[in-house]
Amino acid sequence: MTFFNLKIDNERSSDAAAWVEEEKADQEVRYAKIAKEMDDLKEERAVWYEEFFYRIMNKGFSADGDNRVKIKPEDIPVKPEGREDCVIWKYGEISIEEVEGK
Repeated sequence: MTFFNLKIDNERSSDAAAWVEEEKADQEVRYAKIAKEMDDLKEERAVWYEEFFYRIMNKGFSADGDNRVKIKPEDIPVKPEGREDCVIWKYGEISIEEVEGK
C-alpha cells in the first residue's frame, strides 16, 4: 500500500454488515436529535455570535502571552444572506448540496 492508495480491499461478514446497518440507523437518530437541538438554539446562537464579535473588537484576544489584538469592525465576517447554521455530518444522508442549498 502506497501513501496515495489508502483503499484496502476486504469483505465484510454478514454479521459485520448487519452491525454497520444497525449502527448507521442509530447514528441517523442521534443526528436528527442533535440537528433539532441546534435548530432550537438558533436565536440564542445569534446572540452568542454578537457577544463574541463585540469582545474581539473591544477587548481583543490573546495573541501571545499578554499581547492582545483587537479586530477591526470591517474585519468582522458578515453572514451571507439566506445562509442558515446547520449540523454537518460527513457520512449522513444529507449531501453537501443540501447543506449549501443548491
